[in-house]
Amino acid sequence: MELGISMFGDLRVDPITNKFQPAQQRLGEIIEEIKLMDELGLDYFGIGEHHRPDYAVSSPEILLAAAAVVTKNIKLGSAVSVLSSSDPVKLYQNFAMVDLLSNGRAELMAGRGSFIESFPLFGYNLDDYNGLFTEKLELLLKINQQQTITWNGKFRAPLNNQQVLPRAVNDHLPIWIAVGGTPESVVRAGVLGLPLMIAIIGGSPAQFNPLFDLYRSEYKKAGHDLAKLQVGIHAHAFFGENSDEIAAEYYPVYAGQMDRIGRSRGWSPYTKYQFDYGRQKEGALFVGDAAQAIDKILYVQEMFGLTRFAAHMDIGAPSHKDMMKSIEIFGTKIAPKVREALKK
Repeated sequence: MELGISMFGDLRVDPITNKFQPAQQRLGEIIEEIKLMDELGLDYFGIGEHHRPDYAVSSPEILLAAAAVVTKNIKLGSAVSVLSSSDPVKLYQNFAMVDLLSNGRAELMAGRGSFIESFPLFGYNLDDYNGLFTEKLELLLKINQQQTITWNGKFRAPLNNQQVLPRAVNDHLPIWIAVGGTPESVVRAGVLGLPLMIAIIGGSPAQFNPLFDLYRSEYKKAGHDLAKLQVGIHAHAFFGENSDEIAAEYYPVYAGQMDRIGRSRGWSPYTKYQFDYGRQKEGALFVGDAAQAIDKILYVQEMFGLTRFAAHMDIGAPSHKDMMKSIEIFGTKIAPKVREALKK
């Protein structure tokens, strides 16, 4: 199982001025954090795409290109690229360049995204939400399979015997599908034989078992090689030396961001009860010390047969110092023990 970290590039809020941290500062911090992940031998880093004042990253591939030249081994991917409001041609070209810069370490994770700001920003109609994703995924996969494209669709100008260049290393770019729990999206990934990442950010991971079963069933039914099946989860996580202390320190940071998002979605205020439940073994939060994290990661790995676990680590924008400490604990205390246990 690959062990990695994902982020959205959350910006800290100044408690006095109520202003967000400068995006330039956060981008520099993220590069330092990725360098540490690489030095510690973590397998994967993913960064999300957002178009809001509380996030620093609107184009994952630009950050990943910067990371490509200061790292050596870690895989670099989006988490996610909002495919519905992107041009598949340009998206492929950008990630192919990251792949070339990183010597074959780039990945593209396509999703619908959890926010809708990109649709009006790039001139798309939300009424076409489903059609946009379906058509653009079809084109992206076709581009990944062949250099010269002839194609015609509803939402983009046709392509007539046109080359899409440059090409990714080995003329193949790993493409994942990210879902939040929609069965139709899980079925699509299984039928196409694409690696699947499921976001588990609330409730109990066990509730998602039917989606994993559905994916494997559709994957097998479509005739794909089960030996090549890849499936992972993305879960909110933060690590410290002392479980109770890190939970107490992180709760107001985490709850603050959940409430900022929740106000725009009509959610009730986030509670300490939700946080404490999520930290239990059966909950969806991976917040605590190394021993807790090891047990819980192995628990979900056994439950789902995971090939990747992504600890989403910057919800609410903890300080850079705390982020570096959490990454250090993941890389030096958690990852080695998880890998050792999985070899037995």
